[in-house]
Amino acid sequence: MPRQNKGLRPKLDLEAEALAALEEARTMPPGPERNEAMKQAGILRNAADLQGLFFAKRGRPAKP
Repeated sequence: MPRQNKGLRPKLDLEAEALAALEEARTMPPGPERNEAMKQAGILRNAADLQGLFFAKRGRPAKP
């Protein structure tokens, strides 16, 4: 029976979403809404980074 991924999005989707959220937050005027938008963009960026760590291949990197 195949295992289903619940709530997991590809890393590229999370990175793109984080970049879009950051750009949108930067265009907002200073204030509490902008602070929340910047915080959410940071959370998305951290999620993308963590997903990369969780699904990284183990072992030594290939020699150049």
